Amino acid sequence: MILFSLANASVLGQNPSWRFRSTSATERALQYQAGQKIHGFTVKEVFTVPDLFLTAVKLTHDNTGAQYLHAARDDKNNLFSVQFRTTPMDDTGVPHILEHTVLCGSQKYPCRDPFFKMLNRSLSTFMNAFTASDYTMYPFSTQNGKDFQNLLSVYLDAVFFPCLRELDFWQEGWRLENENPTDPASPLAFKGVVFNEMKGAFSDNERVYAQHLQNKLFPDHTYGVVSGGEPLAIPDLTWEQLKHFHATHYHPSNARFFTYGDLPLEQHLEQIQEEALSRFERTEPDTAVPSQPIWDQPREDHVTCSPDAMSPDPAKQNTLCMSFLLGDITDTFESFTLSLLSSLMISGPNSPFYKALIEPKIGSDFSSVVGTKEASFSIGLQGMAEEDIPKVKQIIVQTIDEIIANGFEEERIEAQLHKIEIQMKHQSTSFGLSLASYIASCWNHDGDPVQLLKISDSVTQFRQALKDNPRFLQEKVLHYFKNNTHRLTLSMSPDEAYLEKQTKSEKEKLQKKIKALSESDKKEIYEKGLELLSVQSQTQDASCLPALKVSDIEPTISVTPVVMDTAGGVPVQYCEQPTNGMVYFRAVCSLNTLPEDLKPYVPLFCSVITRMGCGRLDYRQQAQQMELKTGGMSVSTSVHPDHSNMDMYEQGVLLSSSCLERNLPDMFHLWSEIFNSPHFDDEERLRVLVMMSAQELANGISYSGHMYAMTRAARSLTPTGELNETFGGMEQVKFMKRIAEMPDLTKVLRTLPRIKRHILNPLNMRCAVNTTPQKVADAAGQLDHFISGVASNKKDRRPVRPDIAEEAHFKPCQMKTFFPMPFPVNFVSHCIRTVPFTHEDYASLNILARMMTAKYLHGEIREKGGAYGGGARMGGGLFTFYSYRDPNSVQTLAAFRKGVDWARSGAFTQQDIDEAKLSVFSAVDSPVAPSDKGMGRFLTGITDELKQAHRERLFAVTSKNIVDVAGRYLGIGQRTCGVAVLGPENDTIRKDPSWVVK
Repeated sequence: MILFSLANASVLGQNPSWRFRSTSATERALQYQAGQKIHGFTVKEVFTVPDLFLTAVKLTHDNTGAQYLHAARDDKNNLFSVQFRTTPMDDTGVPHILEHTVLCGSQKYPCRDPFFKMLNRSLSTFMNAFTASDYTMYPFSTQNGKDFQNLLSVYLDAVFFPCLRELDFWQEGWRLENENPTDPASPLAFKGVVFNEMKGAFSDNERVYAQHLQNKLFPDHTYGVVSGGEPLAIPDLTWEQLKHFHATHYHPSNARFFTYGDLPLEQHLEQIQEEALSRFERTEPDTAVPSQPIWDQPREDHVTCSPDAMSPDPAKQNTLCMSFLLGDITDTFESFTLSLLSSLMISGPNSPFYKALIEPKIGSDFSSVVGTKEASFSIGLQGMAEEDIPKVKQIIVQTIDEIIANGFEEERIEAQLHKIEIQMKHQSTSFGLSLASYIASCWNHDGDPVQLLKISDSVTQFRQALKDNPRFLQEKVLHYFKNNTHRLTLSMSPDEAYLEKQTKSEKEKLQKKIKALSESDKKEIYEKGLELLSVQSQTQDASCLPALKVSDIEPTISVTPVVMDTAGGVPVQYCEQPTNGMVYFRAVCSLNTLPEDLKPYVPLFCSVITRMGCGRLDYRQQAQQMELKTGGMSVSTSVHPDHSNMDMYEQGVLLSSSCLERNLPDMFHLWSEIFNSPHFDDEERLRVLVMMSAQELANGISYSGHMYAMTRAARSLTPTGELNETFGGMEQVKFMKRIAEMPDLTKVLRTLPRIKRHILNPLNMRCAVNTTPQKVADAAGQLDHFISGVASNKKDRRPVRPDIAEEAHFKPCQMKTFFPMPFPVNFVSHCIRTVPFTHEDYASLNILARMMTAKYLHGEIREKGGAYGGGARMGGGLFTFYSYRDPNSVQTLAAFRKGVDWARSGAFTQQDIDEAKLSVFSAVDSPVAPSDKGMGRFLTGITDELKQAHRERLFAVTSKNIVDVAGRYLGIGQRTCGVAVLGPENDTIRKDPSWVVK
């Protein structure tokens, strides 16, 4: 994996259905003229980007110099973003803590936490904020014009006129407080949301490594510090420093505004001018980042990390990376070239570094990445033995020499350019957000975002450069890699005492703080703790905040027409959509006939089936063809409960691929080869894929621990829950670890053809195709040809119903599981079996989950408890509580139970219910890309009629319904539940015999 700060081209591309309207947003934007004055702004440039179907308008605010870019596009999902260049010079995490604190109340909206409250008062499709190494961004998106104005008002007031109260700083940043705030005799401890978030973040070894890599490659300015906050440095930040950082960095003269979509630009400019910018004068913010001074010779360094209990091989936990400082990311064409070059060097099994580093099985996966004003390229390995470090350094240097000598095959370059073409054609629902993220880094350092959007120009220029000089890429490698003295070689190894040292350092820091306190200081800390607790416990008056009403929600869903047909006897769903010259193919293959002993191997089968070679293609040729002819081909597990019976479910694997219309025959030919003659004879190749897969799973736990906790908690409640744990839970992580540790994979190789016979079988299959009306007949013909070509796989097997399996012997049972982990924070889940989707109580439980999250659990788990996040959700017949990066476990489980008592007591208002409905509908009505239309129906069997019936039940939910379902399903002893905790050692849990410790 490499980072390329500029060039995340994958964010690009999509052409929505709106193109057929007569007066489009893009046409309206073309009417603006350079020099035109609009609401305090001056238009600087207007240009079209035909590839992305947008017209961009670049403006500057006359009074403050604030920069503005508007991307007019016929897309209802409108986006706003404001970003500030934030350049901290220490590790206290000031920009990150500020990002949290500005969202805690402002002049116009002084209630506590308007940001989280707006999640329930709007139909937003996205709301968040990000702290990068050198900028902080505040984006939101919504499909509703009134909602856009409401959210814009809240966001503008939050960033420009925040309250920045001391209590908010304590809650979100850090504080010294008694462990039990109501007991002055209890020990003092560090608390705070960001403090706990960063402790959790730095329990992820990849994050630790990436942070060190950036700090040591760019040591001389802002990139030499931890913008998110080093946990032990966070307690050095004062409230005064926070306020000063806001005053100097959050000024319009240091701001870049971005809007996107089909709403009128003038309306945005008028609101931004009136509500914010008219109150400022221009300043000259000193936030520019100087270029990193170039070293005269390469450097080496070493860091340590925590041992990884889930590592496939405990003796192979070293990481080594060679990092090169490249060019300034504001040079658009150079950045494009370097991005493409980096993909050619490391992407996929045909790349030189993959062949040189991954295939010799020295390590398990490429190592990690950084992002800054100047681009960097990092290449290395994780999961390697210490004695292999010199060998890896030598291989990296040799591989660079070989690239300079041999260059790249023309077909590989074409495959990368084809990938860019696909990315521009593919339509995602969050295109505005992707665009904002894509231009953020370059624009942040005064690069031209206009040039970044002209991707076709860069492609044309690149082709010409290659034509003029066939050694164009090799010369870049010579310049940026071979002759580059600004090179860092960083190694990382596990230290058994790492966590112990961290804990000791935190204790020492705490004792130092405590030692400096007088008795009156301690008394003040206790009183402030009580004050914070009192504020957190008060019912908030949010009436100052704007809100949509339930009546603003559309009463009916928009119907997605599909046509059901067959191809070669296989059921096919066709959905005609404006897919912009793309064809999307999916198939579900049932697992109903698969023997139980093969089930744990299914995720491995899915991961390797498209990467081992097929027919006359070895795995390298297969990868090349997939890149040249498709937008990707993947196989994944697919498990869905029946919508009316929780003990019935569909178990299968989902085949997914896409291609440009011209490559349709090639895509189906590749699938035919995979069905008819996949390669299962290369143990060396399988070993590489197993090690990569096991490493990725192990790396994911510290980031997605709450998902693993929720999956585990659901395991004993439904057949679907049990299967999800087998396929994607901690069971699968441990299973893959065992496979990775096997000295001989012959048994696994013999298992794969057995699975293939059951899965890749047209009798157990159904398909779906999304494409343009003009291409449906062609797609149907190709699909028919494909099915008849793989019909020999049918054998003489009796067909099964490819949709539903019933687990007659499944008995839900209580289960509590604790996974001790080398993390300083917990991931906690409590899961309760309730009712399926079509049950009349499902809607009430859904509303209850949202309301309980916003009105009770957020306050208890995040504000009081200091966890990064927590809440409840309803889905798949299960009501699930969860917390994320949580300093508590037993206390959080108690908060879940108290949440049920709160709901049963009816201590909520009609306004609370209405807000929960808005929040639920913002998810129900989230935009769906043309490629995904009809896919909900295809995968789950939930038709538009069932969705409409559910919608009507959501509208009808009352206070009485909520109290009733809370008591009937969630009350103690009412229903079977499962509990799971992943986290540090816990004596309370260990001593409780009702827990299973893994």
